[in-house]
Amino acid sequence: MRQLAKESLKYPPVVFDGRQARTVARGFARAIEIGGYVIHACAILPEHVHLVVARHSLPIERIIAHLKKEATKRLLAEGIHPLEAFRKGDRPPPSPWGQKKGWVVYLSSDAEIQQRIEYVEENPLKEGKKRQGWRFVTPFARR
Repeated sequence: MRQLAKESLKYPPVVFDGRQARTVARGFARAIEIGGYVIHACAILPEHVHLVVARHSLPIERIIAHLKKEATKRLLAEGIHPLEAFRKGDRPPPSPWGQKKGWVVYLSSDAEIQQRIEYVEENPLKEGKKRQGWRFVTPFARR
């Protein structure tokens, strides 16, 4: 089913390379600085991103949109947007983000939060990549 879905896409699936992933991280860092978000875990992988975001006064959908917006701005500014070849005229290229809203899971206990942080931190290892350590990640302190 996943293959059929990929075949029906208007644009090729985005696969971030290492440079693009670092650029996405810089965009996330900027959004975090502007919005005052607390991120407890982050994994930026070629085909998807995982985050553990602390509660905030803004709805999570707005936070996700802000993170994506700043990451996209950085990709454009550095000239490495993965869908640049599909730009039409003066319009920006298509969004590199497959899901508009993202996949949101609400966590209600310290144990759930810690478990999800470990999942995100170990996710790159499942793809044969190194564990990631981003400066904008704030360690989780149990309440």
